[in-house]
Formats: sequence, structure tokens, C-alpha cells
Amino acid sequence: MRFGQYSTPEDDAAWTGVALGDDGDDDTIVRLPEAGAAAGVEIPAATVDLLASWQWRRKAEMAVEYAEETGTGLYDAAEVDRHAPVSDPEKVVCVGLNYRDHAEEGGNEIPETPVLFSKFPTTVAGPDDAIGWDPGLTGKVDYEAELVVVIGEEARRVSEDEAMDHVAGYLVGNDVSARDLQHGDGQWVRGKSLDGFAPTGPELVTADEIDDPHDLDIYAEVNGERLQDSSTDQLIFGIDELVSFCSQAFTLNPGDLVFTGTPPGVGVYREPPVLLEDGDTVTIGVEGLGELTNDCEYR
Repeated sequence: MRFGQYSTPEDDAAWTGVALGDDGDDDTIVRLPEAGAAAGVEIPAATVDLLASWQWRRKAEMAVEYAEETGTGLYDAAEVDRHAPVSDPEKVVCVGLNYRDHAEEGGNEIPETPVLFSKFPTTVAGPDDAIGWDPGLTGKVDYEAELVVVIGEEARRVSEDEAMDHVAGYLVGNDVSARDLQHGDGQWVRGKSLDGFAPTGPELVTADEIDDPHDLDIYAEVNGERLQDSSTDQLIFGIDELVSFCSQAFTLNPGDLVFTGTPPGVGVYREPPVLLEDGDTVTIGVEGLGELTNDCEYR
């Protein structure tokens, strides 16, 4: 299934829905709380709360089945607004230097263990939101195409063999980075955590829909020019390793996001550098998950 959060012009409050279709070609959205209520199944409005509920997959399946049979809770995708599929995660965990070529392009040694940092939850944005920043604060804003893991079951000190059982699914993500702040501060939090600097979408694709998350094409385009083009088979640390590694130190809860790293081709290391400006459009794509497109603007 492909989960998202949506709203209608008549109701600004976002609700969890399931997109019917494949790979971004969705034309119908099931409003899960509405269809679920009609079917006698209580479904929370927020994706985080749904993932934390008992038998969340089965509840969603029942609501979708009822909607398809009765027409209850069906909406035209063109008539709803899309929001971040997971809008209020407790944690946004990121992994640096997790593609071998990306580490090498920056002159960094290949890490022996995952390099973790975080973005604040206020960075999370949706597939139609603009990436905005104050040009007086930062003049070196960069894109980073990433596969994002969504946690579906609490993970605390889980083994690598158990780790994938705790994954709900995957998102396309853009780890937008203010390079001057990131490199100037001596640590990465401020440069990675400006408001809206973690666009995600277009939907959360459940793990069962992806045959092998370690063999997906991943790319980034700026104004139509492809600048990153790689595959998740180049990950240094796989998803099972990352989830297990994180869980040894802190609890991963349903709805938490794990950005798994970016491949080579980021703007700051290109010759000449390609940094984002007002009016630019960035598209991030991951095979099987669709594309995430955001415009850039000065604020």
C-alpha cells in the first residue's frame, strides 16, 4: 500500500489516506478514517498514530476494501492537497557518508560504523511544499537524494536479523543542507535543520511492495538536469544494519524517519559547485517509490 496525508479545500485538517495506483499514477485516494468508521474500524487521522496502533496494516486493508466496495471515503486525487506522509515523527535520524563514492568525493575516509546525526522534526515537509530559506542566513543550500526508512514497530536493541521486521516502509527524501552553516559550525545540526529542510513523499510505500530496498535506482535533478544518479546497492551500511545500530543506542518508535545517506553528485562538490537558488526546482526519485518535486524560494 501507499500511504499519504491529505486534506480537502473544505477541511484543512490533514488525514491519512491510501493512494490507489502504482508509482505515482494514483487517481483515487481512500480517506482511511472515514472509510474505517463506516466499516466499524477506528483509524487515527495521523500516520504516526496509525503506525503505533495494533494491526495497523489490517485496519488499513479493511478500510480500503470497504471503500472500494461501497464508494465510501473515495476522493479524486486531483481534488486533494498532499502533505508529508509522516508529518510529525518523534525523531529524524540521518546517516552521513553512507555511499562509498560520496565519501570519496568529499575526501572523507570510509567509515567503519554508521555516522549518525539528526534533523529536527520541524524540517519535515511534503511533496508540494516549497524549500525556503533566508539568503542572509545561508548562501550555500544543497540537495541530497535519499531513501528514507519509516519505522513501523518499536525497535530497541534489535539484531540485524530482526531489524527489517520493524520497518513499515519507505519514502523518497531530500536531506537539504546549508553547507556554510554545516561546515562552519563544526557540527551538522543547524545546517541540516532549517525549517522545511527535509521534504519527503510522495507516499509511504509499505515494505512488502519493495522486493529489495538495497537495489533501487536513486537520483536527483535540478531544473531538469540529472546531477545524482546511483543505486542503493552502493550503500555502505544496509537498512538492517542501520536500524539495528540505531536501536542499540536509542529506541526507534513508530513513525520515526531514518534518512539512509546520499550518493555522489551533491552540489557543493561539483566543479563548479551547483547550489540551489530562488526559483530552482529539485526532483528526487527512487525506483518503486516515485518522485518528490519541490520548488525553491527565498524567504
